[in-house]
Amino acid sequence: MSAKSSESLGTTFNKLWSAAMFSKFADGLVGAAIPLLATTLTRDPILISVQSNMMLLPWLFFAIPLGALMDRVNRRFAMLFVQVTRVVIGATIAALIVTGQMSLWVLMLLTFIFGISEVLYDTATQSTIPFLLKGSQLERGNSRLQIADTVMQSFIGAPLGAILFVAFAFSPFMGISGCYVVAIILVSSIAARTMENTRSEATTHRPTLRVEMKEGLVYLCQDKVLLRLVVTTGAVGFCYALGQSTLVLFILDHLHVPEASYGILMIPLAVGALAGAFASPRLSARFGRSQTLAISLPLSALTLLLAGLAPNATWYMAASLLHGFFISQWNILLMSTYHAMIPNEIFGRIHGTRRTLVWGLMPVGGLIGGLLAKIDITLPLIVGGVAATLIATSGINFIKSIQTE
Repeated sequence: MSAKSSESLGTTFNKLWSAAMFSKFADGLVGAAIPLLATTLTRDPILISVQSNMMLLPWLFFAIPLGALMDRVNRRFAMLFVQVTRVVIGATIAALIVTGQMSLWVLMLLTFIFGISEVLYDTATQSTIPFLLKGSQLERGNSRLQIADTVMQSFIGAPLGAILFVAFAFSPFMGISGCYVVAIILVSSIAARTMENTRSEATTHRPTLRVEMKEGLVYLCQDKVLLRLVVTTGAVGFCYALGQSTLVLFILDHLHVPEASYGILMIPLAVGALAGAFASPRLSARFGRSQTLAISLPLSALTLLLAGLAPNATWYMAASLLHGFFISQWNILLMSTYHAMIPNEIFGRIHGTRRTLVWGLMPVGGLIGGLLAKIDITLPLIVGGVAATLIATSGINFIKSIQTE
């Protein structure tokens, strides 16, 4: 084993990673339980598509200002605030279910608030990574985070969330509150100074938040390579959101999978994602980060189309396995590319701006997916898969040309 591969990523990163494991386990419980809860309140494809994108909508409205804020405040404090908010949301949903007061509109509101907390937590975490890790450690660090995401969220959280929901509908939401409490304890153990931003100016001499938000937008627009990468990612992400907007109905009503088995169908995706996370650093080292990145995107898009063509659960699970492998590689290598390209002192603003463009478009794609599902429940995956494959294929040469290593 090389010295580079055996080098420790540091105590602070390990604590951050441990907190991420519990957070992702909770996210897995939520990821299975909320769609199932929504289907008990409505079976309308449009309403389901709107509900499924409420978690993403805050990226459209809040990613830029919250990204700029993360360049100003202590990121450890922000993460603690977010986790406390999530504890309250989980307990609130559980209480509303027990008392029979839950409605679709209340669920949408709470999911939206949960999405706001995700904007803060994700931005704070990703803004900290390049400060904690050296350039040669980025793939390993992002790979470990992806593995934590896959194992805890998809392997354990999602299947268990579906089973718990069928047994006692309130139980997965109480579970997420407990997981986030553990994450709070872990983040609290991190020294505050290790998660401070690296801007050199004194706080009293800093420009206003509005000025710093503008700086982020200008930087992104002037960096043509970074801008095109964001636009390409945003276009493909739009197609993915379109395709997956009514996935819960596709699985339950088209593939005729029982609710208790809903989480089980997520396992092949997790298996593929885990394999992709382990393979990503090795493939990047052998073929180059940009080369591997360029191939991963069109292949992941093609598997979305294959999922839409699935006549049964076995076909769908096979397509999900491949999708997980390629999309996991894309996510890891893309984030490593951003970490290498964007200066840490403005990372929060750029991260927020690009997420506004990429994830902010997803709710629009989701709504279109809901309209297509009104015609036929398979159309969102098929249309989204075809469009994503064409866009991703057209960007292969551009992505190969990106130099960050």
